[in-house]
Amino acid sequence: MSPPLPPQLSVILLLAPLFLTLLFAAPVLCWRPWHNSTDSLYGGSKKYEGSSEFVHLKYHMGPVLTANITVYPIWYGTWKSSQKRIIRDFIDSISAADAKPPSVAGWWKTVRLYTDQTNNNISRTVHVGEQKNDRFYSHGKSLTRLSVQSVIKSAVSASTRPLPINPKSGVYLLLTSDDVYVQDFCNNVCGFHYFTFPSIVGYTLPYAWVGNSAKLCPGVCAYPFAVPDYIPGLKAVKSPNGDVGVDGMISVIAHEIAELSTNPLINAWYAGQDPVFPVEIADLCEGIYGTGGRRVLHGTDAQRQGWRHV
Repeated sequence: MSPPLPPQLSVILLLAPLFLTLLFAAPVLCWRPWHNSTDSLYGGSKKYEGSSEFVHLKYHMGPVLTANITVYPIWYGTWKSSQKRIIRDFIDSISAADAKPPSVAGWWKTVRLYTDQTNNNISRTVHVGEQKNDRFYSHGKSLTRLSVQSVIKSAVSASTRPLPINPKSGVYLLLTSDDVYVQDFCNNVCGFHYFTFPSIVGYTLPYAWVGNSAKLCPGVCAYPFAVPDYIPGLKAVKSPNGDVGVDGMISVIAHEIAELSTNPLINAWYAGQDPVFPVEIADLCEGIYGTGGRRVLHGTDAQRQGWRHV
């Protein structure tokens, strides 16, 4: 028998604007200000958001990440130290023990309600592990979904300071700088997660990619810190760290870490009958924000500067 479903996902303080797409699969579309979106897509109808009665997550008996989760960032391209710090601080805040509500740690408590078939919960602990810099664009400035995996292979097989191989509780987070284009970026996705193929990487490792949209499509992938020109009258919200592209990435990173934790091999928690077109936990909470979130950031006050203690 499958474990009981967690409570309505509307209680989540915020699971971040952005949607996930699988390798070779049509994107799971949730609300973003995509140009020419239609009601026939998940992103075009409110009935697919939040605690919708039309979508029910089911457990498909696959593994979830129950051991302490280690996120291994791969910094692809040109990154400032201040940008790296924003992202690292956010990831570490997921497990902050002294955070006052509303907080990222409070949001993660809801993610932790999901279990595997042994009734073990998602890990409470999420922390940043070893990191790898790929500042010379080892695979160029235009990546396909398969070459994303090749970048990860380079990181785990490097001759100096390779990233650890951690298939049990590792999350490999490829972050591309604002001058790098990834297949479907800005057209259908702002990030996605999947697992690596042994034929490419040598191991099956859960991973996610998230791109900095500052130069390519901030009005879509850094929304609401930037707004698209084709929606008149819409005003951008002040970026809390003064970096629209990186602050926009935070929501996407949260989205992908939550879904990697609950569905790392695309056979655990999702709605729908087709695993190549799943609706996952973060997809259900697009546009849903907690008290104090001001429709912006994971239940945190939009006026707060920085992520360190949120």
